[in-house]
Amino acid sequence: MKNQNRPLRRLIYAALFAALCCVVTYIIIIPLPHGYVNAGDIMVLLAAFCMGPWYGGAAAALGSALADLLAGYALYAPATALIKFAVPMVAIWSYRALKRVFSKSVTDVLCRTIACILGECVMVLGYFLYETVLYDAAGAWISVPGNALQGLCCALGAVLVTQTLRIIKPLHREFPDLAQ
Repeated sequence: MKNQNRPLRRLIYAALFAALCCVVTYIIIIPLPHGYVNAGDIMVLLAAFCMGPWYGGAAAALGSALADLLAGYALYAPATALIKFAVPMVAIWSYRALKRVFSKSVTDVLCRTIACILGECVMVLGYFLYETVLYDAAGAWISVPGNALQGLCCALGAVLVTQTLRIIKPLHREFPDLAQ
């Protein structure tokens, strides 16, 4: 009976992570002259490490795009959905590849940190490309430092939160990807 509920549970958890992505992106912000820096990518990356690339990516895309709509950045919502879907994909796949390559010789924290930074590089590049289309290359460069700062801070924050949650053994049953 428990296995029959597994897809429904994953869907419910994905909805919860989407809500977390939205709320954290919408509430924890630092306004900049060109956009804002937020802590939402901590939840984007946490969704990936708890739910895997597909469910985590879907949750991140939905929650982050909704936050853009609520914050008045509707122009960015479609790009945000695509970018925030890609960030967890890159983070999880690079984490798994790093764990296979380095096995026990490198700590889990280092593999997660590198994977999160690679995922956040996708975010910086994605917004740069989108803003190049909207404005031009010169206009797009304006947001790169803010996006890079957000990416680095959120990558480190996500690693800290993930490593803390990994200690809680009952979570391994609900989120087997977290225990890897």
